[in-house]
Amino acid sequence: MQTIPLDYETLRLVWWALLGVLLIGFAIMGGMDLGVGTLLPFVAKTDDERRVLINLSGPTWEGNQVWLVLGGGAIFAAWPAIYAVSFSGFYLAMIAILLALILRPVGFKFRGKVADSRWRAVWDWALFIGGFVPSLIFGVAVGNALLGAPFGFDADLRASYSGNFFQLLTPFALLAGLTSLAMLVTQGAAIIAMRTSGAVAERASRYGSYSAAATLALYLVGGLACLLLVKGYVVLSGATPNGPSNPMGKTVDVITGAWMWNYAAHPWMLAAPALAILGSVFAWFGLSRRVGILGLLGSSGAIAGIIASVGLSMFPFLLPSSLDPKASLTVWDASSSQMTLFIMLIVTLVFMPIILLYTAWVYRVMRGRVTTASLSRNPNAY
Repeated sequence: MQTIPLDYETLRLVWWALLGVLLIGFAIMGGMDLGVGTLLPFVAKTDDERRVLINLSGPTWEGNQVWLVLGGGAIFAAWPAIYAVSFSGFYLAMIAILLALILRPVGFKFRGKVADSRWRAVWDWALFIGGFVPSLIFGVAVGNALLGAPFGFDADLRASYSGNFFQLLTPFALLAGLTSLAMLVTQGAAIIAMRTSGAVAERASRYGSYSAAATLALYLVGGLACLLLVKGYVVLSGATPNGPSNPMGKTVDVITGAWMWNYAAHPWMLAAPALAILGSVFAWFGLSRRVGILGLLGSSGAIAGIIASVGLSMFPFLLPSSLDPKASLTVWDASSSQMTLFIMLIVTLVFMPIILLYTAWVYRVMRGRVTTASLSRNPNAY
């Protein structure tokens, strides 16, 4: 291992941070499309208005989806134990998300094939489902990560999961799901307000101001619940930053309010919840005042702060186990080998700038407002 210039602890920390960046990237970029889909039946009242929203996200949603693929790939390669437990334990939830996401490209392509209002209404609601269901379930998954998932390992470190889909729908997990939904609806409303005009932009701004306020309220309620009701996890011994990836080699205690301990130990971490709160306030202010760009910047900041605050609260845990706390997966005992992490880091440093440049170029090409008049000049519009 002397040939690797970064030690195991540093690589694990880097990949923990990169995973957070990828999740935030997807929530900001993909969240625009999910939010637009969720708002489609409510913000757009006529067929022309709905075509405006569909053509707002239709040309860019596939590129935004890359962040989700990268996040899943990072979990698979850098944190294989997390991938094995979460993707098998939350199998039905994952299937629900995938089925909902599949409705989006189908809806974009099929909606305009038949000039019938009932046909188009069906696909409008399909696009709504494609935005609403993932937005809610992603948050429910985060809520269950904070609560701990019912999994364990046998003597050969083979994972077993004892829960089911309906056990994921606890009150706190649903609270997290509603927070995620409100957060992404705000993001969708902000991009609509910024890139459309007239009645559509007005309605989006109004709904977005409501969802921004709801995001802030739900986030604060969730934080209070984590402090007073939810049991957090604490490593007592055995988790070695440079040690082997063996989750069964540590001892863990479960204590109410422990998810807030990192903020007392490291006050700089308070920047994350501060960003979440201030971002929500700016999003509310921008959308209330019909300033779309301010709403989008505030909403994006709130997303980054909310996701970062969850990750920082849980550190070093990635997925705690409610069934056997010592089996909980942490940054220090759930990663791939040091060599794997290093090679992946090199690949990431090469390709991540390319993805960012391509995304920036696409949005530059697609800049400007989407209106009924602009659609009439575009023969390739949905």
